[in-house]
Parts: sequence; C-alpha cells; structure tokens
Amino acid sequence: MNRKKGQGRPFSNMEVSAFCSQIALILKSGISSLEGVTIMLEDATSPEEKAVLEKIIENMQETGSLYQALSETGLFPSYMIHMIQIGEETGTLDEVMESLSVHYEQEDAIAKSIKSAVTYPLIMGGMMVIVIIILLVKVMPMFNQVFVQLGTEMTGLSRMLMNLGNAINQYSIVLIALLLAAVAAILFCTHTQPGRQFFRKAGYHLGFIRPIYEEIAACRFASGMALTLSSGLNPDQSMELVQGLSDDPVFLEKLQKCQKQMEEGEDLSEALRSAGIFSGVYARMASIGSKTGSMEQVMDRLSKLYQDNIDSRMNNALAILEPTLVIILSLVVGVILLSVMLPLTGIMSSL
Repeated sequence: MNRKKGQGRPFSNMEVSAFCSQIALILKSGISSLEGVTIMLEDATSPEEKAVLEKIIENMQETGSLYQALSETGLFPSYMIHMIQIGEETGTLDEVMESLSVHYEQEDAIAKSIKSAVTYPLIMGGMMVIVIIILLVKVMPMFNQVFVQLGTEMTGLSRMLMNLGNAINQYSIVLIALLLAAVAAILFCTHTQPGRQFFRKAGYHLGFIRPIYEEIAACRFASGMALTLSSGLNPDQSMELVQGLSDDPVFLEKLQKCQKQMEEGEDLSEALRSAGIFSGVYARMASIGSKTGSMEQVMDRLSKLYQDNIDSRMNNALAILEPTLVIILSLVVGVILLSVMLPLTGIMSSL
C-alpha cells in the first residue's frame, strides 16, 4: 500500500485494492491479520502510511478485530468495512480480502474509463475555443489592415467576425470571468457529490449517455453481489448490503423495487428481470445461475461482461468524437479564413 495522500483523505480505489491484496496474501500464508499489518508497517516508506498502519495496529491490539480497527481510521469505504466484518464472522476473511481487491480494482477501471471519456472532449473543446479566439482577436484585425491599405473594408460575414473579435478583446475581463465560471462548474460537476448527481441526472436525458450510466450501475451491482454471495450471505442480505454501492438514484429505485419483490417471495433472478436491473441475455444468465445454484459465479461473469461493454462503449465514443471535433474545428477555422480570403482574392484580381 503506497500512501501518498494526507492521512485525513479517504483512500483511492487502487490504494484500497492494494491494501486488500496484501492482507489477502498475508492471511493465505497463515499469518494473522495483526502480524500482517505489522509486517506492512515495517515495509512502509512514507510517514503518512506509517501513521495509518500504526493506528490500525493500536486498535487491533485493543479490539482484536481488523474490522473495528479499519473502521476507526475513517479512511476506508463503508462497503469494504462491512464485508470485512462478514469475513471475520464467517472465517473467510482471506477470500473476502482477495475479492475486495478485485472489486476495487474494477471500480478504479470504471472511474478511469469515465475520466478519459470526459477529459478528452473537454481538452479538445478548450483548444477549439482558444484557436477561434486567437483568430478573431489577432488574425482578423491583421486582415482588416490589408483591406484598408487596399482602399476598401471588410463586409458581410468577415465584418461580423471582426466585430465579434473586437468585442471579445474589449470585454476580455468578462470573457475570462465566464471561462473561470465554466471551469468552476466543470469542477463542481466532477469533484462534488451534488455536482455528480446533477451531471448524472442531466445525462439520463441524453440517449447516448444513458446506456453507459445503466451499465456502470449494473456492473457495480453484479460485482458487489458476486462478492457478498461468495461470502456466504443469502440473496436478501446481499441485496441490502449492495444497495450501499449505488450512487445512481435511478438504479437505486430499481434495487429497492427488486428487494421488495424478493420480500414478497419472488425468486432473485425473476426479481432482477422484472425490476429492469438485468435484461436480455444477462437476465437469462441470472436465471440459469439461480436454477443451478451458481449465482455468485454468474454475477462475477456478468460484472466482467458489463466492464467489457463499458470499455467498448467508451472507446467507440472516443473514436467517433476525436475526428468529429477535428472536423468541427477545421470547418470553423476554414469559414473564418475563407470569409476574408475570398473577398481579398477578388480585390487582388481586379487590380
């Protein structure tokens, strides 16, 4: 576990995954969790990491429980804490820690896919805005001087674009304020819980974004169900615990509907299908898993299939988006340049 952040900040998904992986390896080697954390402390390099491990060891010496020790730090996800408690109670802590490592590695992969899909368009959009502003503010006045020297002036579209450039130059402070506000809005939507909820709610109204949100939520659900079922929990207990993983209000409503149907005696696979959590081949796979008693393996397989679909959707979206943005930028730049080059060519040919 490489702890580079401040002690007061929660661990990232990869840090959690690395911690779980190390604990799982230690437990499978026949070493107790307390001894394992002590070994990790000896290998720790940063002061922040040492401070966290020392606090965990101190709490474990008092309580004898890894679950309580990790809970006291306030640095680990609540879902992980609950699963460790179940692992300690059922004697399957090594398997739980190994599964948690895979789970949070998958969570990190999902987060990176989302980040790459959002970051690239923002960078390209920012570059487009900068190029267009430079053309309007710097290049258009230079062409206007050429027109003046030739005894004429810009007209039509070229004149309108030059006036726009002059307005941008004149009200540059307002433009900078608007750009800063846009950056602040983007940071709000990507780095705060209310912002992410607003961004997600807006995305659900866009047909090409909604399927990605649905598959991300289903992937997390399937991964969580695979982990909880493999830990010995029954479907009702698993469903209740996994609900804490979802931060998608639309998908959470589906989970609550599914849980209600299960409480009324409906089979898990049928409840998943009727609640709209799984459909098509995924629903059939869940049904087969329920009938054959291999639901945890099916859920694990479904989470991997969803992850592959998410990656494929993201890659396809980026493959389409990249040339589209380049084409838009080329067209805008071309229109701006042609608006002055064509009249200038006509004037030169008449001389």
